Amino acid sequence: MPEGATDSRPAGGASAKLSALASHYAPGQERPLGSYTILTGAYGAGFAGSLIALRARDRELPERLTTRDVLLVGIATHKLSRLLAKDKVTSFIRAPFTRYQEPSGQGEVEEEPYGHGLHLAVGELLVCPYCLAQWVATALTLGLIGAPRLTRLISSVFLAHTISDFLQVAYRAAEDKL
Repeated sequence: MPEGATDSRPAGGASAKLSALASHYAPGQERPLGSYTILTGAYGAGFAGSLIALRARDRELPERLTTRDVLLVGIATHKLSRLLAKDKVTSFIRAPFTRYQEPSGQGEVEEEPYGHGLHLAVGELLVCPYCLAQWVATALTLGLIGAPRLTRLISSVFLAHTISDFLQVAYRAAEDKL
């Protein structure tokens, strides 16, 4: 650098840039953008690694998935991501990253993520069924390639569970009208 010139890069490199971006993006709130980057990278690496592993096992990617498989995986993804993110009984998975808030009906609970950085980002992922759905759908779809019979069996359990949930709500509504 020429004498008398100043370095306009923030101290700390990428970390400082992410901190500055986060404070600009959400003033007064902690938004762990660097940790979101780590989680996104982990997802991408896991997905790519799984595809490479499947290829190494001579598993060919299907030209297309059947409509039946897409519906099965879609409904199973809905149920499994909701169970992981909201169910009372699975709260032990979320407990290291969340604080219990209150019950929210139908066996579900409301929780709030806590902590900083990666700890907070993982907590936010674990309480969000919409966020978890991408991870679950990817796992189930990869399962259709690597272990289709087992994946269809597991997905069918969660499909039946979803149907049961809707029937339980309909039954309760019918009882309430009587």
